[in-house]
Formats: sequence, C-alpha cells, structure tokens
Amino acid sequence: MKVSDVMTSTVDWAGSKTSVADAARLMKKDDVGSIPICDNGKVVGMITDRDIVLNVVAAGKDYNTTLVQEIMSKNIVSVSSNQDVHEAADLMSQYQIRRLPVVDQGKLVGILAIGDLAIERIHVNEAGDALSDISRGAHQNMN
Repeated sequence: MKVSDVMTSTVDWAGSKTSVADAARLMKKDDVGSIPICDNGKVVGMITDRDIVLNVVAAGKDYNTTLVQEIMSKNIVSVSSNQDVHEAADLMSQYQIRRLPVVDQGKLVGILAIGDLAIERIHVNEAGDALSDISRGAHQNMN
C-alpha cells in the first residue's frame, strides 16, 4: 500500500514569514499539533504546538511578532506519495516523529500522520511499534 492511499491530501500550511499567532490559529482551526511551513510550495520547515510553547511562550516572546521561521524545525524528513507505507512507518520510528510531509516533485501534496497508519488494519502493529519508539525517545529526551 502506498502513502497516497492513506495520507491526508488537504493540508493547511503557513509561509515562513507567518506570525506564530497565525500558525497557532491554523492549528486550532484544523485541530492539529503541527503545520508544515512552505515557501513557493516547497516545505522548508515544520512548526509544532510544542515549538510554540517552549520557544515563544516560555521564552517570553511576543507570539504576534515572532515569525515561524524563527522557531520552526528545518531538518525535515518527508516521504513521497508513491512510497510504501511500511517505509513511512520506519521513518517515523527512526526519526521519532508523528507526522511526515508528503512531497512530490518538491511540492507539498499531503501529510501522513501516525494515526493514518493505525486506521489501516494491516498497519496497526507497525503504527503501534512506531508510536512506541517515538514515545520511548520522547521519554528518554525528558530524562
């Protein structure tokens, strides 16, 4: 099964010069914890609700004037829509991430979340293993 079979193809994104406040509003509207950051259709970063809390709120910065490019993750792991979902699950586990931008020919075409893998019965164990690895890594990083 390919990533295109389970990914979400309608994805809101923000430009790198978007304020953190506007990115947070997108997250709230979509009920998600991360937003891809794109310039000219190309994914240049990701911003999470955790990035906002730790790098803006806890740091005492103004979320209306802080731009997402100042706090976004720039080393982005992505997949193509033609990639096998097993490979995507392996990447999620290896890099301890819950969401992968789906990029074809350099352009954002969707997002693949760990939950998308769990929906497909044949991938429940794989998604569970990936989530376990992700959670284990997050727990180790807190110690």
